[in-house]
Amino acid sequence: MSVDTTTTEPTEYSASEAVRRILTSTGDTWAVVGLSSNRGRAAYGVAAVLQRFGKRIVPVHPKAETVHGEQGYASLADIPFQVDVVDVFVNSELAGGIADEAVAIGAGAVWFQLDVIDEAAFARTRAAGLEMVMDRCPAIEIPRLGLG
Repeated sequence: MSVDTTTTEPTEYSASEAVRRILTSTGDTWAVVGLSSNRGRAAYGVAAVLQRFGKRIVPVHPKAETVHGEQGYASLADIPFQVDVVDVFVNSELAGGIADEAVAIGAGAVWFQLDVIDEAAFARTRAAGLEMVMDRCPAIEIPRLGLG
């Protein structure tokens, strides 16, 4: 009997094991796509939490602003060093392209924030060998998993 692998159950794309692996063993350099100096945006606060958790954040935004003391870049391709995790704060319609860019730059994982879901991007990213979670927030997961 064969198993249907064409759909992704929510438990798979938000599995606690994958969340824990990404937070603890995928690496410490996180590109935060959509991060700007706008303190009212979720990305700003989550990036601060990641820094307190020991991660190096790399702002990725068309304005390429310096945020939380870290130089920003206009795109993932502009970052001149290895990125371990790509944390995505864009809407679901744009997120798949960001996931594809993460694969292209050799990132180890992709993290889609709360309400950012793209099943096809999840399948492509996992097929390329990267860890991935969707519809989760590291600022929530770090304390939930007892990591921070």
